[in-house]
Amino acid sequence: MVTAKQSQTLTPNPELYLLGHSYDEERRLKQQAEELRQESARMFDRIGIEKGSRAIDLGCGPQGVLDLLSERVGPAGQVVGVERDRGSVAEAERFVADRVLRNVSVIERDAAATAIPEASIDLVHARLLLVNVPHAESVVQEMIRLARPGGVVASHEADYLPHLCDPPLRAWDRLFEVFRTYSAGNGIDLFVGRRVHRLFCQAGLKDIEVHPIIHAYPHGHGRRLIFWQFLQNVRDRILEQGLIAEPEFSECMAELKEHLDRPDTLVVSHLFFQVWGRKPGLSSGGVRGSESTMDTELIVS
Repeated sequence: MVTAKQSQTLTPNPELYLLGHSYDEERRLKQQAEELRQESARMFDRIGIEKGSRAIDLGCGPQGVLDLLSERVGPAGQVVGVERDRGSVAEAERFVADRVLRNVSVIERDAAATAIPEASIDLVHARLLLVNVPHAESVVQEMIRLARPGGVVASHEADYLPHLCDPPLRAWDRLFEVFRTYSAGNGIDLFVGRRVHRLFCQAGLKDIEVHPIIHAYPHGHGRRLIFWQFLQNVRDRILEQGLIAEPEFSECMAELKEHLDRPDTLVVSHLFFQVWGRKPGLSSGGVRGSESTMDTELIVS
């Protein structure tokens, strides 16, 4: 069992991305972009993004929603993907080039400190970023700072509360205990999804809307093994921090994989919260671009 003392001895790393930047994680993120495409598209359609708007996707990874935003803002608009990991930036730039997204650029910056001009963006968006980085509040503060008066701040976040399998499995419970301790010890809140609404309210956003999403992943679904994949990604870190011995970890992982491979096992997703609100100021019926354009050279330099 992981003790409170073990958790307290971990030193939060402000540069940490919970799931790392391995080849497998980059591949998973690309697959995730396709799996979540329709959910993100529906949120953007509810928000109402006008042609000519300026949009940012914070923590875009190798793809994010860059193509979805590109389509919605149109040739007169501009989309900027912000990503801290250099390898992911390169992957995102290849994605943009392959799709010929002429209104999209990608920059290597921290989502909590983008150095992009204040109040310059019509839509500031982040998907599954806050649940994977320390100091989620700092990212939200940056999102608010970037949005122009009347602009929209939008989040698609996870909350691990309902994430489960049935029949119950001892290995699932044990591994989640370890994963939760590892996350908390590194300053990451696996239940941040429920807090996004509160953070937006405290930041002064208006007209806030909340759209919850939950799934049951059937046998063969690409996200059915997501918990097992997460644990594979952080295996070395967990073992290095002494949160579980390698023989027990390997045994639990084998049990978990076998259980998830059974067609009669029910796998329930995280609870996802799509939350968006408007920064006080100029009112409009949707996200609209202003007459001026964002200075690309100022952002990219």
